[in-house]
Order: sequence, then structure tokens, then C-alpha cells
Amino acid sequence: MSWLQLRLAITPEQAESCEDFLLELGAVSVTFMDAQDQPIYEPDLGTTPLWSQTHLLALFEADTDAKALQAQLTLRLQPLPELHIEVLEDQDWERSWMDNFHPMRFGQRLWIVPSWHSAPEPDAVNLLLDPGLAFGTGTHPTTALCLEWLDGQDLADKTLIDFGCGSGILAIAGLLLGAQHAIGTDIDTQALEASRDNAQRNQIADAQFDLYLPPDMPTVQAPVVVANILAGPLVQLADTLTALVAAGGKIALSGILAEQADEVRAAYSQQFELDPTAEKDGWVRISGVRRPL
Repeated sequence: MSWLQLRLAITPEQAESCEDFLLELGAVSVTFMDAQDQPIYEPDLGTTPLWSQTHLLALFEADTDAKALQAQLTLRLQPLPELHIEVLEDQDWERSWMDNFHPMRFGQRLWIVPSWHSAPEPDAVNLLLDPGLAFGTGTHPTTALCLEWLDGQDLADKTLIDFGCGSGILAIAGLLLGAQHAIGTDIDTQALEASRDNAQRNQIADAQFDLYLPPDMPTVQAPVVVANILAGPLVQLADTLTALVAAGGKIALSGILAEQADEVRAAYSQQFELDPTAEKDGWVRISGVRRPL
């Protein structure tokens, strides 16, 4: 079916009242979008920050009277924010979503292949994973940076730790690229379940991939550690992550905005010989080799 979409340019202070009013008028959904590509950094717990310039999108049934809707908004909102109303024609949303995703190559050997596509290079390292699912699928620059780094490493017969494993994409990629064993940890039990399911889809044996909540993770060191989380936790957990890396081992850190790179580098520079920072679409990867103990 078709829908009537209303777009309002609002401030964060207007968000709650506008949302409530549009729901009263019969909106079936209300969402908020960034109007100016403004990043929101790690928010305080219990808060839901919005951008300084926000677009509110409300969907109504197709037979909603657009003129009457605009009149109601004019009466309620003074002055009336920038307003745009349009009809969204019906389409096969699932088919449209699937058509947007194709196999993606990372580095020289590694491909992420959605379930509805054939592998472009059957003899390459092909990781089966559907983009768009939760916990990390390769479509975000931070994940791409880590996958490209892993593709460039000699992982043969090594153990890899994936800290904040999410979907397990980095650990599974490491195993497919030659690692002997992987350990994944995440604070979210659903992430651990997703990692386990994705490992099975890629024919990773249970004995190759151990998964833990952080309190349950054994004391261990590995020659390769990856952590694709956020800059704040990476700084706070610098000692914890450093302790996971064997002397002479390698670490790759991502989930870091370019303007946060110096702070993260400072937290690891004493313990690691750091590589030049790698950047993609405003996000960075910091990697290095642990100095001798």
C-alpha cells in the first residue's frame, strides 16, 4: 500500500511534543533523522540525544487528508517548521532492501557474501553473512577497516581474540583466513548467540571458536587481538586489552572517529609500536605491535 509521509524540520526541544501531536493525528510511525550529517558521540547513560537540526518523519495512511493535516499543524505549531508532505508509492521493500546489498571484497582475499548471492570468486575466502542484520556485517567503515587489516595478516595457526565480537564477523573472518582458534567476548548474550549462529553457517567447528561474557572469559593472551567498539571504552579498557596481547603480538582497534584518534593512540602508545592511522569515511583504525615486556 501507499503511504503519506510528512517531514518536519525541528529542534531537539520540539521533538517530544511534535511526536505526541502527530501520533494523536493518526501517524502510524514517527522517526527522527539527522538533518546535517552531525555525529552524536557516546551519550550519557539513560539519555537519548538528538541532533541540533533534526528531521521528524511521520507516516500516515494513504487516504489521510494532507491539507487538513497541514492545517492542524499550522494551528498547533507556531511558527510552523519547514514542512514537506509527499506520497510514498508501494513497493516490495524486502526485495528493494536485498537489491542494495552485493558481495563485498575486503583486502585481497576476503569476501562477505549475502545468502542470496553466489560467491563472485568461489576459490577466495568467502564469509557468508547477510548485511543489514544487527551486530556488524561489514557495511560500516569500522568493520571494513578491521576486515581489511585481518586480510593483510599472517594468521596461520594463530589464536585471535575478538573483543566486543558482535556478530562474530571479525573472529570468523580470522578463522577463514587461517587462524587456528578464536575467542570472542561481548556484553550482550544475543551477540554471542549471533556469533555462534554465524560460525555454524560458515562451517566453523565449535572447538575453534569459544564465546564468553566478559566476567567468564579465562585469563589468556593471544598473538592477535581486534576490538571494534567505541573510543571511550577503548581508552578505559587500554590496560585490559593490552594484557590480552602477547609480547610481539598485534592489536587492531576501531569504532573511532577521526577526531578521537589522538586520544586512543595516547592510551596505547607506551605499550605498542603503533602503525600510521588508517581512515575510511571519517572513521579510523589504530593498529600496532606490542613492545617486549
